[in-house]
Amino acid sequence: MKDDRIVRRSEALEDGIADHELRALYTRGDWERLVNGVYVPSSRLAGMSERERHRLMIDAMLPIISGDYVVSHRSAAVLYELPLPRNGFDKVHVTRSRRGGGRKNSAVVVHCAPSAPITMVDGIAATTLSRTVVDLARTETLLAAVIAGDAALRECDPSEVDAELAQARGWKGVAQARRAVRLMDGRSANPGESQSRIVLRQAGFEPEPQVEIYDDEGHFVARIDWLINGILVAEFDGKAKYTEYLRPDESPGDVVFREKLREDSLRELGYPVVRWTWADLARPDELVARVSRALAKAAALPPPRGSVRSTSVGPQTRSPLSDARDLV
Repeated sequence: MKDDRIVRRSEALEDGIADHELRALYTRGDWERLVNGVYVPSSRLAGMSERERHRLMIDAMLPIISGDYVVSHRSAAVLYELPLPRNGFDKVHVTRSRRGGGRKNSAVVVHCAPSAPITMVDGIAATTLSRTVVDLARTETLLAAVIAGDAALRECDPSEVDAELAQARGWKGVAQARRAVRLMDGRSANPGESQSRIVLRQAGFEPEPQVEIYDDEGHFVARIDWLINGILVAEFDGKAKYTEYLRPDESPGDVVFREKLREDSLRELGYPVVRWTWADLARPDELVARVSRALAKAAALPPPRGSVRSTSVGPQTRSPLSDARDLV
């Protein structure tokens, strides 16, 4: 038992390992109980995030949740690698195709629904991506659901999500799910952009994501995170922006310099630029005030030159919201 495999009590007994030997390994700390009757070497769990441990729990519980159970909700989101809050991974979520009988214990939450569309993810039966989006929208916070939904819409068609939302009519949490789904937009490239978009829309701004700006002669200048109210360029500066886009033999400083040149080109066309980071998102009122001041200055300037073009990230982009009341 020196390898890193998951060991189930039933299998250990078949291999001739007695219960008292398993208890000794567990008591000494060499092994940990992942779920009841399933053990994993402590060395394998060392350094794992809650999300990584949850993925291991799904594997550990597959024999228990087979049959008419499918992995669902945030457990399915883990399989799809959707962004989720860092905590809340202590139980595996599954759905049974029946109208009632939901339950939970220390390791599993069983949801029940009349129908659960199924697909295979890494060989595991799970709810489809569109159904997973709706389940998250019914059960998670608005922010968590929108961030996950934005990522999902880069892979699935919004019409599929709408169909699943219609199927969920009358289910618990469907009203909040409708609100969350209306807020989703696959053009947000990361959780920071998703959260920023919610803050901006709640403040009454009109941020158009992933806009391309061209100069007077039609030459491409930049693709920006948002064009707010048609006059203000806004950018979310996540840490990845200065590491993921490194060219060969470049340093993060080189990326910063390229960003400066890009911003200078935008300003020359008459677009003021405002930037923020994760730290600013932690103080949304201050961020909104800063954007408001920048918009007031932009409105006093001559109209920007050149032209703009709306884009999408992939073919799956939800239409922009037209009713700001959905955001408050």
